[in-house]
Amino acid sequence: VRIVDEEEFGPVLPVLSYSTVDEAVERANTSEYGLGASVWGGDAATAEAVANQLYAGTVWVNSHGDLSPDVPFGGVKESGVGRQMGEATLEGYTEVNVVRIKKA
Repeated sequence: VRIVDEEEFGPVLPVLSYSTVDEAVERANTSEYGLGASVWGGDAATAEAVANQLYAGTVWVNSHGDLSPDVPFGGVKESGVGRQMGEATLEGYTEVNVVRIKKA
């Protein structure tokens, strides 16, 4: 289904059934995209455990799209390179220069 296979931007929410949490995680991680993901559940600890298994730039638990200017935001896989916001943004504009001096 195109809405699931492509990275959509807009007010849409594809809802798919799954048999096990492992199946849902595998299907999510198989996508070639990884800008963001969200996990929803009544048990915050279980939802966090699932969130830690997802390969995405940002994974929200019981929310989606909450951004903060001090927290890096960006995707993985085909969803972009680099980060916006936070100190990580500056790393894309800097280069490390090392000067080593041999001590006598």
